Amino acid sequence: MASEVTPTTQQLRALAHPVRLRMLGMLRIDGPATATSLATRLGLNSGATSYHLRQLAQHGFVVDDTERGNGRERWWQAAHASTRTDESELRTPDEPAAGETMDAYLQAVVTIYAEWLQRAVEERPLLPDAWRDAGTFSDWHKRLTPTSARRLVDRLDSLVDGVVDEDDPAAETFMVNLNAFVQPGRVGGEQP
Repeated sequence: MASEVTPTTQQLRALAHPVRLRMLGMLRIDGPATATSLATRLGLNSGATSYHLRQLAQHGFVVDDTERGNGRERWWQAAHASTRTDESELRTPDEPAAGETMDAYLQAVVTIYAEWLQRAVEERPLLPDAWRDAGTFSDWHKRLTPTSARRLVDRLDSLVDGVVDEDDPAAETFMVNLNAFVQPGRVGGEQP
């Protein structure tokens, strides 16, 4: 599996669907699965999951897992460990709607992040103290220029990228969700 993909506008359009993002996330985190097993986990029918998997495959996000399955069942796996977006690379004279495509993709991403955060808070009382103490739901408000803000995001990104997965039975998938944005209503809209 390749480490990451930076999608084109067309690929991003295909990914801008919450069901597809959920399925891709499941394949990345939990490993290969069939359309039927994904359908069960997502509460969908297998026809719908098969359609979305074919769309993801058509755009290079998932591939067949050739080591599993037989003629009757098809196993899918993620083609990349992560997706990186760079809107500046998408904005070209040939792609006038790149910004709208990025916004649609980000709407789907935020929907999934909100679901994960809600589930994390709901499950928090069930966690052992060590895991409860390891996480945080924090926010910081800093006054920065766009250049300083970009530099901060790049430093945080580099810090998280530098963390190596631990091969330890006590290790679990620990989600780091970085959201960094100018305060809503300050630059692009009405002041609160």
